[in-house]
Amino acid sequence: MFDVELFQETSNRAHMKRLAIDTCISFLGRTISQSEFRVRNGDTFEKNELYYRLNVRPSKNTTASTFWQTFVYKLFYDNECLIIQADDGDLLIADDFTHNEYAVYEDIFSNVVVKDFEFKRTFKQSEVIHLKYSNENLAPLIDGLFKDYGDLFGRILTSQKRKNQIRGTVDMDMLSAKSSEHQSKLQEFINNMYKAIGKNDVAIIPQQPGFKYTEMTNGGSGGQSVDEINKVTNGFLDQVAMAIGIPVSLLHGDMADVEKQTKNYMFFTVSPLLKKISDEANVKFFTQKEYLSGKCVDIRKASYQNIFDLATSVDKLRGSSVMSGNELREELGLGRVDDPIMDKYFITKNYQESSKALEGGENEE
Repeated sequence: MFDVELFQETSNRAHMKRLAIDTCISFLGRTISQSEFRVRNGDTFEKNELYYRLNVRPSKNTTASTFWQTFVYKLFYDNECLIIQADDGDLLIADDFTHNEYAVYEDIFSNVVVKDFEFKRTFKQSEVIHLKYSNENLAPLIDGLFKDYGDLFGRILTSQKRKNQIRGTVDMDMLSAKSSEHQSKLQEFINNMYKAIGKNDVAIIPQQPGFKYTEMTNGGSGGQSVDEINKVTNGFLDQVAMAIGIPVSLLHGDMADVEKQTKNYMFFTVSPLLKKISDEANVKFFTQKEYLSGKCVDIRKASYQNIFDLATSVDKLRGSSVMSGNELREELGLGRVDDPIMDKYFITKNYQESSKALEGGENEE
């Protein structure tokens, strides 16, 4: 009456939650992992040990892309992430730690665990990279949202199974099933018959005296239920994506206004996260004096536009004397070059005043 089997089915849909979380956070993690962490020193960029740690190999066992994907996953799901630097210079992401907060003094991080190793020492706030994503933890939000969606998903799926279920009835002559030995043999025969019907394409059932098997089907179509299952799954995925700040159309691969959606995603989601990372890195890797003198970590985010598509705009900016060649190269992520002409500003005739343009132009009759 209470359908205990249905309750068990609807309470074990954790794969839907894992799929939504992995899809959204991995999507953002892959974007962040394509960024280049450049070490700026005034007008030049240096390729030193810090550059190598941030872009190539943060530690002995991790590549940079894997490192930043793991960083994003922990930051969003746990709402905070701690990166420590080992004695040999390796950057390690802590799996567990205790955060001791203070109002005036530096915060202390103790019981720091990386994989199966626990550091015996404590770390000060100035010695680590510690980021919080937001004021609220994302994990309870997703868990609460999943409780409702998971229950709904399980009920629809179970309903779909019951809707297309093949059912059968067995009529038995109870006079011939009085002895326990005969009942056990009859039950074994029924079990073998059910297995044959369920597994074999063609099942031949011998007729038995006092025993009649009749098969019935519900006859309903399951198309609508399958659509409902997809709607529930996509609905939960959309809610998680909205919580993280990823446009839903990008996750589903919609091509309508893809450039506009990508621009919004890069501006409102990726750029603020990179700003958090760069601010924390600049505080921890450089002193105030070094930062004010021009040393900093400059993060170049992944470009979603082809450089050749920007050629006309680059020519306009250069020819209108708005930017120099090196300034344009920095905006394109190419870096400055040591050529005096690239630091000069040029203006073409069509941007000059009419009198000056006519001075160098052809004489009109």
